[in-house]
Amino acid sequence: MKKMPIILDMDPGIDDAVALAIALTEPKFAVKLVTTVAGNVSVDKTTLNALKLVEFFDRLDVPVARGAAQPLKKDFVDASYIHGASGMPGYEFPPVQLKADPRDAITAIYQTLAAAAEPLTIVATGAYTNIAQLLLDHPDIKSKIKQLVLMGGSLSGGNVSSVAEFNVFTDPEAAKIVYESGLPIVMIGLDVTLKALVSWKTLDRLATLGEAGKMLHGLITYYKDEYDGGKPLHDVNTIFYLLHPEAIKTKEYPIYVCTEGPAQGATVADFQDRWSNGKKNAVVGLDIDAAAFNQWLLEKVKQMAVK
Repeated sequence: MKKMPIILDMDPGIDDAVALAIALTEPKFAVKLVTTVAGNVSVDKTTLNALKLVEFFDRLDVPVARGAAQPLKKDFVDASYIHGASGMPGYEFPPVQLKADPRDAITAIYQTLAAAAEPLTIVATGAYTNIAQLLLDHPDIKSKIKQLVLMGGSLSGGNVSSVAEFNVFTDPEAAKIVYESGLPIVMIGLDVTLKALVSWKTLDRLATLGEAGKMLHGLITYYKDEYDGGKPLHDVNTIFYLLHPEAIKTKEYPIYVCTEGPAQGATVADFQDRWSNGKKNAVVGLDIDAAAFNQWLLEKVKQMAVK
């Protein structure tokens, strides 16, 4: 079986942690690199959390490179009120022995792409600061990027303002650069993730699925993002999309990012084609089979082997 080569750019963070756990243990993926960015918590903490998970799953072959400590222009504001001070409370990980890659994230992504035999998919589940900086510094590398699968954005209202989703709001200038890059983009935003709630029943079952299930149950139980019916694991939906695109309804749109004013961080779809002259720059997730998502999550955790 040919594996899908991917790079994960993340800010773990509890939902990132679940996404990373599945990616590291999914036999259909070849995870070439994990890079970190400031978002849910500081980049020092997101890097430490990524290392904890790579070590937990004994994937020492996967390098972890530290990325941007702050957005391109905005002041950095984290989401520790949702993810806790460490970003991954709820489970007692042993002291980390693994060290971060000596390269910075931009260098590591560039070198990984340049050395790849085929274009790679980049999955970005934090602010897009690293991706934007890569495109600014190395525009020649675009041909080695197969697609960007982004968690972020919304067409139906935000979770940090009336219109803005957290990842885009954290660094709207970076998001604007990414959406104007001309690269193939899949936007998996709140229109999908708030429909794919992990049910309380699913959460209870996780605790019975070995040490990995116990770990993830502990993290998700602490997670402060919850609604009637369960909790949204926003970032996990990007991994689900890569493996089961048929379970997510999508449509192509021209997406614009607002960078200032009360709509800062908004992702606007030009539904009426008033500005875009028929050009579209993103495949946007609109709906999801939530029952299939819950069943898939349980199956993936059940299959996780921990030494």
